[in-house]
Amino acid sequence: MKNSQLYKGSLNTIIMKLLEENGRMYGYEITQKVKLITKGELNITEGALYPALHKLEADGLLDVEVEKVDNRMRKYYKLTESGEKETVNRLNELEEFIKNMQSLVSPSPNPDLQF
Repeated sequence: MKNSQLYKGSLNTIIMKLLEENGRMYGYEITQKVKLITKGELNITEGALYPALHKLEADGLLDVEVEKVDNRMRKYYKLTESGEKETVNRLNELEEFIKNMQSLVSPSPNPDLQF
């Protein structure tokens, strides 16, 4: 993606939506899922992902489960009950934002809007 700044404000919502759909995921799995869904257009770096995951956890929106996989510890993230509710709120906010942006960049002719 040429301007990933556009995605920065939505990163937490993207993470929460993926966790809502998949139950629980580990960090690398989240980055690969985003890459797959966006056909490589959006690559989330570890430097962006892990601070976002830690903030969501600190805010009580995520739980962390640690499991041993192939002789190493892996952290799995999943939504808490309040995280599930907040995901709905954030997705609604994002949908409203997208609608407003579409109205601004592709306005339909409206004779009532005369300046």
